[in-house]
Amino acid sequence: MRRNDFPSSMHSNRLASRRLHRRAASSMPPTCQSETRPQAAPATVVGLPETVVREAGMFELLAAELRIAELEAELAKARDAACIDPLTGALNRRGFAQASERELARARRTGQPVCIAYIDLDDFKQLNDTFGHLAGDRALVHFVESLHRSMRPSDVLCRLGGEEFVVMLAGAELPDAAAVVARFLRDFSAHTILGTGCTMTFSAGVVAYAPGESLESAIQRADAATYEAKKAGKNRVVMR
Repeated sequence: MRRNDFPSSMHSNRLASRRLHRRAASSMPPTCQSETRPQAAPATVVGLPETVVREAGMFELLAAELRIAELEAELAKARDAACIDPLTGALNRRGFAQASERELARARRTGQPVCIAYIDLDDFKQLNDTFGHLAGDRALVHFVESLHRSMRPSDVLCRLGGEEFVVMLAGAELPDAAAVVARFLRDFSAHTILGTGCTMTFSAGVVAYAPGESLESAIQRADAATYEAKKAGKNRVVMR
């Protein structure tokens, strides 16, 4: 059979089928084609100027440094708190040991004298029994505040415990140190204790620190002199 002998209807159907396949191929969804292309970064990221990126990094670094500074400040406060008596603000034994070590080292280098005063508040138990422990706390605070007003920057005050205190006076000979402590006594006893209407006194012993002597030994000698002041009638300073 010749080509021209095919029915015209069959020829028309083949042409229609070809057009249909071409239309179907051209109308396929573009998802498969887009999967093979790399996605472009958002214009907001790609378009950031280098200076902005650099400044952002510097800001993060600054924030980190500020945080480190805050942590160091908190650590310093914690160290200070470990050396301070929380009630009175005077040094505790630990703080006194550190401060006195520095002062004694300076005294050894310069040859300047150092004196130790041991102070015990008079009739403290009686004040507590009469007015309560709150009044006793106020008396301790009043004592420390009174001494701080009169002390030199080089003087070191420590609360040993209860109503007992130690003062290191660097650069003062024994008679001068005893006179300083006597002035402390006058200032302290001149004002009443808040909430009681009463005044208080203290007894003190003052000694000169001997080169090569342990600090504990000097404190014990000052304590013995304080005991002598108590026996002699209280409200006085004894130097030995």
